[in-house]
Amino acid sequence: MAHSSESKGFKSGAIDFVAGSLGGVAVVYVGQPLDTVKVKMQTFPHLYKGMYDCLKQTLKNDGIIRGLYAGTTPAIMANVAENSVLFAAYGYCQKFVCHVTGTESTDQLSMVGNATAGFLAAFFSSFTLCPTELIKCQLQAMREVNMQGSQTAITPLQLSQQIFKQYGIQGLFRGLVPTIMREMPGYFFFFGGYEGTRELLAKPGQSKDDIGFVKTMIAGAVGGCVLWTVIFPSDVIKSRVQISNKKLKFLTVGYEIVKKEGFLALYNGLKPTLIRTVPATAALFVVYEYSKKFMHQSFGD
Repeated sequence: MAHSSESKGFKSGAIDFVAGSLGGVAVVYVGQPLDTVKVKMQTFPHLYKGMYDCLKQTLKNDGIIRGLYAGTTPAIMANVAENSVLFAAYGYCQKFVCHVTGTESTDQLSMVGNATAGFLAAFFSSFTLCPTELIKCQLQAMREVNMQGSQTAITPLQLSQQIFKQYGIQGLFRGLVPTIMREMPGYFFFFGGYEGTRELLAKPGQSKDDIGFVKTMIAGAVGGCVLWTVIFPSDVIKSRVQISNKKLKFLTVGYEIVKKEGFLALYNGLKPTLIRTVPATAALFVVYEYSKKFMHQSFGD
């Protein structure tokens, strides 16, 4: 009996992992152009008048593929790495929270219980996210960093090798602390917002798994908007830390931004982020929930 429950646990972990990966790919294709705009506005706010100006200039200077979809490969790697580990860990952390709180099954977890599972899961996904996101941010801000005009195309792999050669393995983990500080509270609100909205949208007596396509999208979008509004200042600091080639302390960078540019600078690029997160997170959860359902039906529960 123990063996079958173990293999069942492994199978549901694997299904969460694959469903999270597919969701991660969906997020990138839907959201990458506005993610590029966000990173440029966070790191070089003085170069752009606003979101539309940044979009327009990026299109004019670099076009769609090299401009708006800059860093797509590492972004897919980052999102697949993050979401596969995040959702697999989320499943296990939900079971852990059930165990600690004495809840019978993960379906019965409260909003706070789910939020706590998300908080814990984000610790594990930060380790896969940090190096890939570092590469993505550097590729996205490449033009602004090389303003001297020596514009040479560089692949994600070449950039990784360059960083590794120069700084060793810790070079790829620059910004790990700000990543963890951003992810853990962020995913507390992300999963709390998502599960809470699903509960609100479920009719009396209806399981939140059966609320349908549109309501799942709405819940995903709410989770995404709550996540970004809460974590945005630390995301701005993380982007700055990751594109600079110096060792910078998280709080020092935050203090410098507020001192030189004012508190609102910590919200530079929030508009494209929220506009992006609605379709992107909606796509993530629909792909995640429905591919998970499909795999559970296909491979037996």
